[in-house]
Amino acid sequence: MMDLRPVSPPTRARSGLLYQGNDWNFEILRDCYDAVAEIAEGELGLTTYPNRLEIITSEQMLDVYTAHGMPLGYRHWSLGKRFIAHENAYRRGMMGLAYEVVINSDPCISYLMEENSATMQTLVIAHAAFGHNHFFHNNRLFREWTNASEILDYLEFARGYIHQCEERHGIAAVERILDAAHALQGQGVHRHSGSRRLDLRGEQRRAQARRLHEEATFNDLWRTVPVDEEQQPDTTLNDPLRHRLGLPEENLLYFLEKHAPLLAPWEREVIRIVRMIAQYFYPQPQLKMMNEGCATWVHDYIMRRLHENGRIDDAAYLEAIHSTSNVITQPDFDAGGGPSFNPYALGFAMMGDIARICTSPTEEDRAWFPDIAGNNRPVETLKHAWSEFRDESFILQYLSPAVMRRFRMFRLHDDTSAPYLLVDAIHDDAGYRDIRRTVAQNHDPANMNAEIEIISANMHTDRLLTMEHRTTRGHQFHPDDARKTLQHMADLWGYGVQLIERDTEDGAVLATHEATGRGGPGR
Repeated sequence: MMDLRPVSPPTRARSGLLYQGNDWNFEILRDCYDAVAEIAEGELGLTTYPNRLEIITSEQMLDVYTAHGMPLGYRHWSLGKRFIAHENAYRRGMMGLAYEVVINSDPCISYLMEENSATMQTLVIAHAAFGHNHFFHNNRLFREWTNASEILDYLEFARGYIHQCEERHGIAAVERILDAAHALQGQGVHRHSGSRRLDLRGEQRRAQARRLHEEATFNDLWRTVPVDEEQQPDTTLNDPLRHRLGLPEENLLYFLEKHAPLLAPWEREVIRIVRMIAQYFYPQPQLKMMNEGCATWVHDYIMRRLHENGRIDDAAYLEAIHSTSNVITQPDFDAGGGPSFNPYALGFAMMGDIARICTSPTEEDRAWFPDIAGNNRPVETLKHAWSEFRDESFILQYLSPAVMRRFRMFRLHDDTSAPYLLVDAIHDDAGYRDIRRTVAQNHDPANMNAEIEIISANMHTDRLLTMEHRTTRGHQFHPDDARKTLQHMADLWGYGVQLIERDTEDGAVLATHEATGRGGPGR
């Protein structure tokens, strides 16, 4: 536990400085928060959830890492494994810890490391409590898919429910369900309908009556009744059973929760808990670059204004500049940068470039961005972008030739049949547009997850569940990975499961994987 007794405050000058030196206490922290809020709300017009700041130690920060940044959650062996890995890497100096972690909740919780200097505490308040918070509060994807006011209550319910299940049914039985659900959680979200926004309380009430009815009317003896081959059920799109089951269905956990024949009520609830938490995290990878770019631009603006207003001295401002520079560094490809861009670097560069285009456009800017060039409304333009776009669409709309030149972007075409790489997009007008489309495609959520759907469930005979993976030649699943993951699906379904990998271009079957049910989890 952190010692909450106040330390002696550092000496303050009469010039209006918030602090001098590295030391801070809670009085200084409050004054820094007020000064940051004055700029964030008064000058930038940011709107946020109410803020809650929590000061934690490095050990507590490792705990937060382990729980994916959440303040509480249910127990699972994978969390302990992740904690040990992070702790060993941190102790050996192989990784550092974030200055802060922020949670998309209402109130918005920001964790600040107690080891931070006064300048870093001020910077992360600006970055997390106002930059990230404004983005969480206003971005359309977050508003449509998550309910920030309910997530903390739901996590508390989930932890209590999982604990009760462990006491009643045994840790091994609960872990078997959690292991299978965790393996499938990447395919356990709704992706295409904003109307599926999480209603965490209402979902429990609505689902209970459906589950009780289905469990009361199900009889496993029906699968032993022989069926004439000529009377096999229709498997076309006109099959009434397909409509009743909602097929095709992309959300594997949702289908299992509602229709798996052998699951007990508590097992369905555990699957739903994993599914709901996965849905909460669903928007975040689609907004990583914008979210970090927004928060970095906001804290950079606020720290500069604090320095201009005489609230922090030159030493503090240089520390802030140094920290920001480290965050937005884009390593070269051969220096560990790899094929991806640092989301802080690209996001911050694009935010600053939009502000420049709005205030000091070039002729090139006027040709590429006629709607915003020279409008002298940089903050309003940025706030509109933060609200209405995700990474992919933001790049398609706002990535400029100036930023492409700064990052030295070009495009390579790798034809495996040729002994060379072809540079097929360079710095001309057509090349800029090709590069922009390629960078946007790398942030397209459709390219982040495999395209898998449940296409049929033979409820009349052997209850074989069939899934389809639409892909291209050379991009199939590794057979071992497919087999292990498919077995988790079969364990939850309780009967046989098959996965067909089909070429999206010609419809040819590329591979088929199968797994046999084990009579239901825990049986």
